[in-house]
Amino acid sequence: MKKVNFNTLLEILFVSARLGLTSFGGPVAHLGYFHEEYVRRRKWLDEKSYADLVALCQFLPGPASSQVGIGIGVLRGGIAGGFLAFLGFTLPSVIALILFALALQSFNLASAGWIHGLKLVAVAVVAHAILGMAEKLAPDLKRKAIVLTALTIVLLWQTAFTQVIVIFIAGLIGFFLYKEQKAELSKSVLFPISRTLGAICLSLFFALLILLPILREVTSLKWIALFDSFYRGGALVFGGGHVVLPLLEREFVPSGWLNAEQFLAGYGAAQAVPGPLFTFAAYIGAVLDGWQGGLLATAAIFLPAFLLIFGTLPFWETLRRNPKIQGALMGVNAAVIGILIAAFYMPISTSSIESAKDFAFAAVLFSMLAYWKLPPWVVVLTGAAGGSIISFLL
Repeated sequence: MKKVNFNTLLEILFVSARLGLTSFGGPVAHLGYFHEEYVRRRKWLDEKSYADLVALCQFLPGPASSQVGIGIGVLRGGIAGGFLAFLGFTLPSVIALILFALALQSFNLASAGWIHGLKLVAVAVVAHAILGMAEKLAPDLKRKAIVLTALTIVLLWQTAFTQVIVIFIAGLIGFFLYKEQKAELSKSVLFPISRTLGAICLSLFFALLILLPILREVTSLKWIALFDSFYRGGALVFGGGHVVLPLLEREFVPSGWLNAEQFLAGYGAAQAVPGPLFTFAAYIGAVLDGWQGGLLATAAIFLPAFLLIFGTLPFWETLRRNPKIQGALMGVNAAVIGILIAAFYMPISTSSIESAKDFAFAAVLFSMLAYWKLPPWVVVLTGAAGGSIISFLL
């Protein structure tokens, strides 16, 4: 394993921190920022190796863009580089959302008009993400059928494990429908992680998935219950931050830990900050248990991402050359679209759009993103300002 000098680690931290402060727009946009910075500008890896890493992270549960960033950090600076790439990209939004949660409680901002405007921003952002991803991930009739089936099942059969089952079945369907799909291969890329460490990480991932719910039942410790909820959120969700929304909503709102108003206000605020949408967990944790809860929630929801990416990278060179794996990935990606549409309907649109004015304003925000191509931060500011104006008009 090659030695990495301090300057390289410092470079990884600074570059990822700059991305963490400027990468607005959600996971798909993040991958574009990463490509521009890591592939085109710094040439830390070639085009096809980057595409293969993205494919792996799309196939794994968890925050895909964060896992890609961790993987690039590992390639450049080993395990330490992976951690630094994560910290730089993630901490800015974690800090911002914890502060927002504390302000929301201290000043009772939940009923403010600009908070309602942020919820309408969430409607526009998710709608835009659905259309953009559907165009690329479900271009043929077979995958459109997978989208429709996933959408129907998720809406009509709402349990904690519905999404996992849908993803698994879609992977099997893709495996058989597209098993002859041929993928262009790039030159060999060796990540500086041993297969032994990879096996340990994968074993720990599944062990925690089984043990944490048991510990939650036999103890009355609140922090274990929180850690379990967020760990499962990070471990069982495919498709990134937009898809984790319904799982976290079902985990915290029906139980009474969080009300719907607090939940959607935080989701709207998450659109206002750069970096990964999974840092929405920091907001929930901070609402429940202050800044300590925010940090605990962040660690818990991102831990599966680390275990999975560290666990699979040593074996990826072999896996990525198997066309059947690529076929399963195509089925999974189509199912993700169906889950996104279900999340868009409930709870996002049903809890945010309360009147014709709301719908019209959400349409304006969507148009700003989709047609006028305005930066997401402009849309967020417009949403907050417009929400305040709408509250005065009612």
